[in-house]
Amino acid sequence: MKLSINQLKYFKSLHERKHRQKYHNFMVEGVKLAKEVLSSNLLEIEAVVAVPDWIAQNKALLRTIETVLPVAEAELKKISLLTTPNQVVVVVKQPELIFDEKSVAKSLSLYLDDIRDPGNLGTILRIADWFGIPWVFCSPGSVEAFNPKVVQAGMGAFLRIKCIEMDFYELLEKLPNLPVYGTVLHGQSVFTELLQGPAIIAIGNESRGLSDEIQAKLTHRISIPKGSGGGAESLNAAVATGIVCALFTQP
Repeated sequence: MKLSINQLKYFKSLHERKHRQKYHNFMVEGVKLAKEVLSSNLLEIEAVVAVPDWIAQNKALLRTIETVLPVAEAELKKISLLTTPNQVVVVVKQPELIFDEKSVAKSLSLYLDDIRDPGNLGTILRIADWFGIPWVFCSPGSVEAFNPKVVQAGMGAFLRIKCIEMDFYELLEKLPNLPVYGTVLHGQSVFTELLQGPAIIAIGNESRGLSDEIQAKLTHRISIPKGSGGGAESLNAAVATGIVCALFTQP
């Protein structure tokens, strides 16, 4: 129940972005996420690496999977990025996401400007999934959507959210008439401003906020006012996204 040297090398290589891009694959770890991916039948599965007990308990999920590799827990740990004991790793083909101009034009979408923290991106994708926001666009400088930490924090959002890397100006060229709301320090309060889609909501970098170039293209500058006595310098990007998306999508 050991992986070959080549198998170990390949699976561990998927921890790095350049190899995920090379092979066009990514890893999904943990019982809950693995079951969700395998049950969805939405993505092509390249391989399942799991302890024998998990394989025996999930035969129905694995009946159409060609490559199922039983391994000891110690062997699985060699390719896992989780700190807690793990039972299964699924290697998944990255979906081919195609920009659909008509769909975006009718939707509320997010544009993430240089979001660097994988936990933030994963949480933002989970927020989009919760509020039914189908499109999330990431600037080329943002963390990659199939980073293992993004996948974990997103809790399966990649199955439902179309997350595409795209330059902001390219997006505006495709949809020049779509309103663009941007979160800035001195904008109109989100609690008094009329927030409605279809629109793009731009969310800025964790420390610098939105770039000057993007701010220059905003049609609506919005902000989340501090509460009485509030002392924090800023809000976490994912927290701010959650507040804004809740207000945009309220009945």
